[in-house]
Amino acid sequence: MREIDRWAFAFDLNPEDEPADVWNLEPGRSVGVWHDATRGPVLAAMHSSFAFRVQVPGGERLPAAGLTWVGVHPGHRRRGLSRAMLHAHLRRSRERGEVLSVLNAAESGIYGRYGYGIASHRVSLSLSRGAGLRAVPGADALAVELETLDPAYHGPEVVERVHGAVVRPGWITRDTPELRAAHLVDWPSARRGAERKRIAVVRDSSGEPRGYAVLRRKESWGEENLPAGTVSVHDALALDPAASRALWSTLLDLDLMGQVKAHNLAPDDALLGLLIELRGIERRVHDDVWVRILDVRAALEARAYPAAVDVVLEVDDALVPDNASRWHVRGGPDGAEVTRTDEPAQLALGIADLGAVYLGGTSLAALAAAGRATELVPGTLVPAATAFAWPVAASTGWGF
Repeated sequence: MREIDRWAFAFDLNPEDEPADVWNLEPGRSVGVWHDATRGPVLAAMHSSFAFRVQVPGGERLPAAGLTWVGVHPGHRRRGLSRAMLHAHLRRSRERGEVLSVLNAAESGIYGRYGYGIASHRVSLSLSRGAGLRAVPGADALAVELETLDPAYHGPEVVERVHGAVVRPGWITRDTPELRAAHLVDWPSARRGAERKRIAVVRDSSGEPRGYAVLRRKESWGEENLPAGTVSVHDALALDPAASRALWSTLLDLDLMGQVKAHNLAPDDALLGLLIELRGIERRVHDDVWVRILDVRAALEARAYPAAVDVVLEVDDALVPDNASRWHVRGGPDGAEVTRTDEPAQLALGIADLGAVYLGGTSLAALAAAGRATELVPGTLVPAATAFAWPVAASTGWGF
């Protein structure tokens, strides 16, 4: 499996990285396609998945398959192996009772054809050292510790405690020791002249962690021998406004640094609201998690709706016939009932686009404007788009 992964993604581990590598795949969730070659059977393609629970709007956590390690040996491309594996993945996931399948896509043009839609985004920022932040009451009372990252201690005592307390659609906790260990691996080759990973921990007066950032600095000197180092923030979370202010005021004021790069923030991360001046900041938006709904009724009944919803959806799903139907969604903030119906449809969309709006991170009205959802009965789009939205942006917080 290691070998096919390296063939499929055109990489190889440096010898210095091999001791740090963590095998995090879960037993019973990997499928391989074997080829009877001249020298004997060889692995031609494979995929695996994680047993996740994905937080949906309203806070419920749904069983989901985290699709990963999808790879085909380049000598076996264009033979339908990816298609066969994805079909098998959807079938096996449904048989396990998983309501969703989620993934991080290496190539964005592949997974829409299998019913996946981009349901959350992440933001990367580049800003100058010393960028001004708005004052937040209580921030000065918090302590910020700067330490060398110790996965054995900081993992369970800081990172996972803070990460597990986040309430946000799309949030996926790391529920196995292997996933937690893999998240904090400090690949020697990734340093590229930078220091080893450090961690900034925000604590309240009782010593409880309220936020953290995993980072590394890289020394650099500019014109006139002025310091121009870079702080790369790989993972940053805070549980309240004061902790966000304390954390980022520290990260933006480290000696000998000239810029700070944050690589994985939610689209509505508090930092964007804390900054006094947004001009001059480099901001990029990236696709984050793709969602494939495996059971329309279970998925739509599990999430909350911030406004009243009463709409008949015509859902097209070529790969999961049970989903292809008209669904009457009725409810509101206290819950919803979803039933098959013969009533005339009011909105029509494909399963990939339903997955895109499912976590509230993509607007149903925006999809309609792009021709990806159709309003069949005038006046039904805006109320439905309002009900399928959510006030907190969808985000996952890490990649798998």
